[in-house]
Amino acid sequence: MEQEFDERAGDIKESIQRFEQMLASEENFYFDLDVYERLVEHYLNEADLDRAFQAAESGLANFPYALELMLDRAQILANYQRFDESLDQLDKAGLFNPGDLDVQYMRGTVLNMAGRFEESIEVLEDMLDRTDDKDDVYFQMAQSYQNWGKFDEAVAYYKKAIDLNPNNESALYELSFCLDINGDLEANIPYYEGLIDKDPYSFNAWYNLGIAYSKLTKYAEAAEAYDYAILIKDDFASAHFNLGNTYMNLGQFDKAETSYRLTLKYEEPTADTYTHLGASLERQDRLPEAIKEYREATKIDALWDEAWYGIGVCMSELGKWYEAIPFLQKAIKLNDNNADYYVILAETEYKIGNVVSSVEAFEKAAEVDPSNADVYLMWSLIPFDQGDYEKAYGIIQMGLVELPQEADLYYRAVVYQIYGGNYRDALLNLETALTLDYDTHVQLFEFFPELEKQKALYKIIQQYHEK
Repeated sequence: MEQEFDERAGDIKESIQRFEQMLASEENFYFDLDVYERLVEHYLNEADLDRAFQAAESGLANFPYALELMLDRAQILANYQRFDESLDQLDKAGLFNPGDLDVQYMRGTVLNMAGRFEESIEVLEDMLDRTDDKDDVYFQMAQSYQNWGKFDEAVAYYKKAIDLNPNNESALYELSFCLDINGDLEANIPYYEGLIDKDPYSFNAWYNLGIAYSKLTKYAEAAEAYDYAILIKDDFASAHFNLGNTYMNLGQFDKAETSYRLTLKYEEPTADTYTHLGASLERQDRLPEAIKEYREATKIDALWDEAWYGIGVCMSELGKWYEAIPFLQKAIKLNDNNADYYVILAETEYKIGNVVSSVEAFEKAAEVDPSNADVYLMWSLIPFDQGDYEKAYGIIQMGLVELPQEADLYYRAVVYQIYGGNYRDALLNLETALTLDYDTHVQLFEFFPELEKQKALYKIIQQYHEK
């Protein structure tokens, strides 16, 4: 039985209820075309592709020539990676709407998604003379080149898009990504500065200059650029967040905290922002406050492993080792591919006397990330503390197999060999360490508090330096 509803002036919420009632009851309700379009839009915004597809299908059953619904259906099919069906739908849309640029633009987009990059670019290039939205077309062409792995061409077309629309936020961001891939960021700083010269009040230009400087690890310059973006647009949440990250890299944790709090003020709170805020508080040794923010992150997203890890780290730093372990284990359960998680768990297990569990965690850390020097440095402290210097040295040797140029591992080898009485090999490793990184030799003195031994080591190091 078919029921009719005139929904044009109605509330979309009521339309959604009626549509979902129709799906549940398998009855056929009739909606106006604009309602079907709004239903599809609603479900797409909710990332509910299945319902969006059902709404598009239902709408086309009643309005088979509706261009917007045909385009929606083609887009959803492409998102399902049913590219041939999507292109067939676009053929049909083009048949009833010959010369329509939206159909052609989507065809270029779908061909790109299907990996048919050359065809995508041809389709898009063909419409350049007939569209007023050239910046969008240039952007999509750049996307095809980027996905094709042709980053030089992608850069050229992103710049074309930006020339026409300096506030094309997506083009600015993707340009930075491609320049980074090509190793061209440093050379293109003047390009970003040129954009700012053209429009000093472009917060997007300042923001992307900040991103470029951040990727170049020029954090002071990045902070200044983000500051200008915020000065122009004080509610620019992404700029506040990136500025917070920059302050973290600069070691200015109190300023980072302020930036993260402003991010929360100007955008919907996320688990990521709360986790970063927690980290800024943790670095200020305000551990109970940090735990509170990490917990806020887990309330928003219970699967956010970094927040559970943050709680575990803070608990461990507070000496609450038994309480820390479940949080660290939770983080590992959610993400078992992060060596740092295993290292902190291993340290915490050792502090409560669980040596076997500690060693197992270190072994897992080395398996997950064998190129992480900290794993071997921390792991070797267990046998060192127990007076087993040979075993401690063996762990360092495992690290040197993976990282033969890591000075810290050679310095630690020196420590364990001196304690074990193997002075000849210790001197050989010391020479290698000094050759790799002379300045970090001061770490040796932490292991030899006796003044006489420090003097003897210093004398050897000075003799090497004089050579």
